[in-house]
Amino acid sequence: MNRPVVVGVDGSPSSLVAAEHAAREAAWRSRPLLLVHGYLHPLGYGVPINPYDLGVPAPTDESRRMLDRMASELRGRWPGVDVEVRQVAGGPAASLVEESRRAELVVVGSRGLGGFTGLLVGSVSAQVAGHGHCPVLVVRPEEQPIPVDGPVVVGVDGSEPGRLAVALAAAEAAHRGTGLVLAHVATADDARPVPDEVSESVAAARADSTDLLAGAAAEVEAAHPGLTVERRSLRAAKPEQALIEASGDAALVVVGSRGRGGFAGLLLGSVSQALVQHAHCPVLIAHPYPADAD
Repeated sequence: MNRPVVVGVDGSPSSLVAAEHAAREAAWRSRPLLLVHGYLHPLGYGVPINPYDLGVPAPTDESRRMLDRMASELRGRWPGVDVEVRQVAGGPAASLVEESRRAELVVVGSRGLGGFTGLLVGSVSAQVAGHGHCPVLVVRPEEQPIPVDGPVVVGVDGSEPGRLAVALAAAEAAHRGTGLVLAHVATADDARPVPDEVSESVAAARADSTDLLAGAAAEVEAAHPGLTVERRSLRAAKPEQALIEASGDAALVVVGSRGRGGFAGLLLGSVSQALVQHAHCPVLIAHPYPADAD
């Protein structure tokens, strides 16, 4: 199955930017692009209604024209990409989560129509980022033009979701022809060491960081020989603080859905949530593909 890159569109500025990112990803991956407009039944019969999504328009001739116009523009800018459109009867988030079962990648804007301007990430984006069945890319309207010159930054923590994120980040860097930054963040010890123990504590943290980064780099270089890999050992009170700062000169930051210490019941860990809300570049959440996906 030639899984498509799927992007949710509703005509908002955020979704227009998301669609451009999605087209670029489809071109890099040699995959088709699917524009999905999930709409709510006007009366809600048999369709669960998320009250935060009530601003999304019902399926109308106008929305179909919006889809067709966007598809036509993308075909003109990306002539090598096969662009299709689909209107789905259902809430935008639920529609995109379902499409993610058969997708290579799902791309969402941070806010759609009806989104509150005070919210950095809307409910649809948050739900898809948390529940997706494939990697999910979250972009915001401010990312214009699309940043392509910076490196791909990925958080390394040794966890299974973290290893998945590293593999995905390496593949993204290879697609983009850019460098990969492996970043491990050593957090400040809550039980602050007494002065005589400070140097030993710092040395131990650096040793752990060096080992984690060396192991991740070895795996990446074996899978992608020739890829430029930089290792960064960072220190901060919280991992998200350091990764948000590192995202300032990056084209993309990649994180696992949960890292070390993540609770199994939480779909997105605190680091992932913070980056989706505050990173200075697009954020890629590394969800595994379904077991039956090829």
